[in-house]
Amino acid sequence: MKSLGVIPAVYPMPVLMVAAYDKDGRVNVMNAAWGMTSDMDKIALFIGEDHKTTKNIRESKAFTVSIADRDHIDVADFFGIATGNKMEDKFERTGYHAVKSDLVNAPIVTEFPLCMECKLAEIVQTENLHAVVGLIKDVKSDERVLDADGKVDPVKLNALIFDQYQNGYYVTGEKAGKAWNAGKELMKK
Repeated sequence: MKSLGVIPAVYPMPVLMVAAYDKDGRVNVMNAAWGMTSDMDKIALFIGEDHKTTKNIRESKAFTVSIADRDHIDVADFFGIATGNKMEDKFERTGYHAVKSDLVNAPIVTEFPLCMECKLAEIVQTENLHAVVGLIKDVKSDERVLDADGKVDPVKLNALIFDQYQNGYYVTGEKAGKAWNAGKELMKK
């Protein structure tokens, strides 16, 4: 195998839209790839203290996390390029819409198909880690991405995934197997 050096080599990474209100009630959204669920009811976002969104989360004690999809790739990417620290009208420039969550003090961006409403649980900061941890209070979904049983269909969701190797965006595709089933035969050995 060829050495590639030290690079962030986890693939795929999610394309998460993290939204929070600032102290004046303005919506701010950032694109964050370094995040994941933590247990069944928590999400951890590995975002730095210097982000405007992090500052807003500290103040408001709440945030939402939406899944970006193919139909909204341009705005999702813009939310990663532009910083709320330097661009006060970042959200307004997109023409997108937000409604206030009825569960937490945070905006839901209505254009994105899936949204987790989160109450700030804690911010963990050590020498090697800065994580914003949220308690998921509810998940809201556009009905167009649900299957006949009311569950999210990953193919319909068309979620963007981030490639850190070449800075590309991809979408989920075909189902390759069933979890907790594909390796069952090895359990019999």
